[in-house]
Amino acid sequence: MKQRTLRDLFLDQLRDMYNAEGQLIKALPKMAKAASNPELRQGFEQHLEQTRGHYERLERVFEALGEKVRGKTCQAMEGLVEEGKEWLGEDATPEVMDAGLIGCAQKVEHYEIATYGCLVTWAKQIDLDDDAVAALQQNLNEEKATDEKLTHLAESMINAQAANSMD
Repeated sequence: MKQRTLRDLFLDQLRDMYNAEGQLIKALPKMAKAASNPELRQGFEQHLEQTRGHYERLERVFEALGEKVRGKTCQAMEGLVEEGKEWLGEDATPEVMDAGLIGCAQKVEHYEIATYGCLVTWAKQIDLDDDAVAALQQNLNEEKATDEKLTHLAESMINAQAANSMD
């Protein structure tokens, strides 16, 4: 796809993010299953439901653009998901596994926050309708909230538990 206009760039990144959210819908149940901390497990399960909502909102943005709903392979998310799979295969204590899961999840959240931030800004520049901009902003807000929850879990208990765990 040629990138001649800001709309072209926006559409390219929208397709990228649509694929990224789809990859997460498959990865989050594995992360939830691997989490030993009940709050972390519940957080992954809740974020899975949010991610399904993100996916649906992105479909509405495609419709607002009059474009076919389709993704393009998100190489960045593929790498982050693969890194998470590698971590799941490590021989770690449950506490250290949880700390590592948070690290993997926050890398994902930071990628999503950066991408949604760009999409929101570009959507306003190309005069996308208010509902579509609001949908993207809602996704961005939820990603930021998830990142904050992960930070809170890590700082309030999980990192300390990992630091005190024994082989």
